[in-house]
Amino acid sequence: MSGMLRDVLDRVPTAAIVVDKNLKVRYTNRAFREYFRSKKERGFLRDVISCGEPREKCGNGVKCAYCGLRGVFLDAAQNGGKAFRKLILRGERDDVAFRIKVIPMNKYYLGIVDNAYETEIAREMYSAQSIQQRLLPPANPESGTRYSFMYIPCREIGGDLPDVYEVNGETMGLIADVSGKGISAGMLSAFVKAGWDRSEPSPARAIRGLNAKFQELNLDERSYVTAAAVRIDRARREINYSVAGHNAPLLLKSALGIDEIVMNSPPVSTWIPDFEYDDRVIGYSKGDILVMLTDGVTESKNGRGEQFSLERVEGILQKSENAERFIERLKAVLKEFCGTFTDDLTAVAFDL
Repeated sequence: MSGMLRDVLDRVPTAAIVVDKNLKVRYTNRAFREYFRSKKERGFLRDVISCGEPREKCGNGVKCAYCGLRGVFLDAAQNGGKAFRKLILRGERDDVAFRIKVIPMNKYYLGIVDNAYETEIAREMYSAQSIQQRLLPPANPESGTRYSFMYIPCREIGGDLPDVYEVNGETMGLIADVSGKGISAGMLSAFVKAGWDRSEPSPARAIRGLNAKFQELNLDERSYVTAAAVRIDRARREINYSVAGHNAPLLLKSALGIDEIVMNSPPVSTWIPDFEYDDRVIGYSKGDILVMLTDGVTESKNGRGEQFSLERVEGILQKSENAERFIERLKAVLKEFCGTFTDDLTAVAFDL
């Protein structure tokens, strides 16, 4: 194969493989090697798809009779050079599904994997999903204030971030909602996770620190982060809180009803880069429930365009005896009301 043709094939996103009439691989392009996680450009079929058969048995091994890639080239040899198949290869690490078309090319056969580029993107999205799920707080706290949370991204990658952790024996809670959706929002939420100072007991100072780091990203005014953070002081039965442009209020259910805790302040953004966020305090009683949520919950719409509303959230909270039951009911009612979601839905509830 000429050097120019190699260069061309190496630059296209479509996976390509060239074999001779003896089914020996003469060339694979970069997209093929990335897709099948192959370290070799040429050799036997087992060298480029990592099927697990010993090199000396390639073509004669137990798995070879079931090798879909081998079979499609054999079909091409028997049918005048052309063949097409949908295949699933059982690899050493994972399964690979793809469509391949074989075209005769003088004394060689060119195999084109139609959906390699899309499948590789899907594989990367799956990996990103897995990473993002690891950013979520543990389901059941080993100590401190008990809590329950809901996290439902509207796409493969979400832009909301709930977090619960301990500082000096006190429970800290964070809920953040970044601008945009999908991959860009996921990257920004990962920045929030990395840039948030978990050693800082003051919610306001933690937000100020995040805001300072956000300025270093040098993003335009379309990118921003809304956040609400709390520290639960069990000794004093107080909630220390601070908010950065977060529209959905904090909700505190007590024997007297539900308080909507709001604070007017800008989001973490380039809009007011030196804004001085401050802490505020509200008391609570034993048995109260504290709820943090994103506006995706209250603003979700049904088929008629009707919003779920804060009133529905408060109605569910009023009937819930603890944080876990509130999250369970909220999730069920949201799914029944909306069916599908166009925004990320996140809520965290604490048993005080």
